[in-house]
Amino acid sequence: MYNNSFFKRVLIICSVVFLYSCDKDYNSIGDDLIGGNHFIFDKYTSEVVAYNQGITAVQSNNQAINPLGIYEDPNFGTTTANFVTQLSLVSTNPVIGANPDVESVELSIPYFVDATQTTINVEGGANYVLDSIYGSEDAKLKLSVFRSGYYLRNLDPIGGFVNAQKYFTDQNSVFNDVKIGAKLNDDADPSQNDAFFFNKAQHSVTTTVDGVSTTTYTAPAMKLKLNKTDFQEMINEHKINSLVLSSNDVFRDYFRGLYFQVEKSGSNPTNLAMLNFAGGTITIKFKEGETASRIDNSIVLNLTGNTVSLLEQSNTKAAYTSAIGSANKNLGDPNLYVKGGEGAMSVIKLFDKGDLATIKGNGWLVNEANLVFYVDKDKFTGENMSQRLYLYDFTNNRPIIDYYDTTTGTNAKNGKTIYGGILGKDASGNSIYKFRITNHVRNLIQKDSTNIELGLVVTENINTIMNARLKNETAGFSRVPQASVMNPLGVVLFGNNIPIGDPNYDKRLKLEIYYTKPN
Repeated sequence: MYNNSFFKRVLIICSVVFLYSCDKDYNSIGDDLIGGNHFIFDKYTSEVVAYNQGITAVQSNNQAINPLGIYEDPNFGTTTANFVTQLSLVSTNPVIGANPDVESVELSIPYFVDATQTTINVEGGANYVLDSIYGSEDAKLKLSVFRSGYYLRNLDPIGGFVNAQKYFTDQNSVFNDVKIGAKLNDDADPSQNDAFFFNKAQHSVTTTVDGVSTTTYTAPAMKLKLNKTDFQEMINEHKINSLVLSSNDVFRDYFRGLYFQVEKSGSNPTNLAMLNFAGGTITIKFKEGETASRIDNSIVLNLTGNTVSLLEQSNTKAAYTSAIGSANKNLGDPNLYVKGGEGAMSVIKLFDKGDLATIKGNGWLVNEANLVFYVDKDKFTGENMSQRLYLYDFTNNRPIIDYYDTTTGTNAKNGKTIYGGILGKDASGNSIYKFRITNHVRNLIQKDSTNIELGLVVTENINTIMNARLKNETAGFSRVPQASVMNPLGVVLFGNNIPIGDPNYDKRLKLEIYYTKPN
């Protein structure tokens, strides 16, 4: 043991001496290169072409997050977001006793909250600030929740039930035409329906056991009392043939889902919330058994299964309509309108003026390459600017290499910080979105990679890279990133086609390349 330890120590000492010598040689070589001024560090600006591309009706089924409400955007127009979902039994084929009598039905859908602004109050609960709600704080909506009469298929019958069924943002009338009966949220309290609002107040339940009261607090959520009739019929039907609740497939054919419809509530302002409907539940409480020994029972349904986000556009602004209707694909546009849902995106062409060959011939070593998009504060008004944009390979509908090479963070809004696209400020206080595309440009210069077109969209989740199909596909444009369909917001950016002498010329879109070249 002693000899083994001795040799280990000798080996470690020799290794340290060797590495130190190497380090001295390396530093000496580096000093000679820099001190000898053999290389020059410089910046090159390459002109690009960027134009507007409208997004028409697009696939919107089974999204992770969905909007609900009415958002009146002063830059783009009004978006009305309805929603339809199937339901799922938490426990299939439940045992139900004699004479079941439904006492209450409650729908609950949690809201997103801003944990950084939430504070604990003296009562033991919390003062919450809601997140992902856009529009007036004083908004009220007419909210109606109907039983849906439309069966949401898993597979498309066209083609022999091989491909997944697609549903699109413009199909609201399809679901509206087959809703069943009156609205389920028919409580006398108007905040449950005709004057609904996204309430930031926490919920509390107090129970008393042996004279001791305990209050339990839960985070803000949509809490709606639903009419008991349909759910009573469902339980009665199951009692008769024991099939209705035997499996989720059978149940979804019987109770096809819920359709959430929003309308303006009189002259009240409006707003829109992003919701995780899949986190929602319906709790059916009922009593069962003989008269002398009635007991409590319940059935819980999840708001899971197939879903569709339904978006209607109205009051579209003239400047926005003109921009996407008269895009200049050859020279580019002075402004880029980027909006989620049925909205718009931008298409970017790098090195369109042929300077890529010159760069290759110069033997430059690219240290960093950036696309910086400036927000046009004169064209974009209002507070709800998209917080995150996504730059991707438009030609092949996939991320660019820099998206994968910079994996810092997994946060839906703030992850992948090196890759960029997060709303920020430059040194002069201008609002910008910066993308680092160093490896993409290096591959174009060093590996003769194909100079593909890039696409720019808003995104609800930077980690979601799946695509959604357009309802009406055209050559070269058949799909968009799914996360852009989820998000209703937008932004107006400076494009590339800004003349010299214009006060905003320096804010035009361009590719900035920082490089090293031999002296």
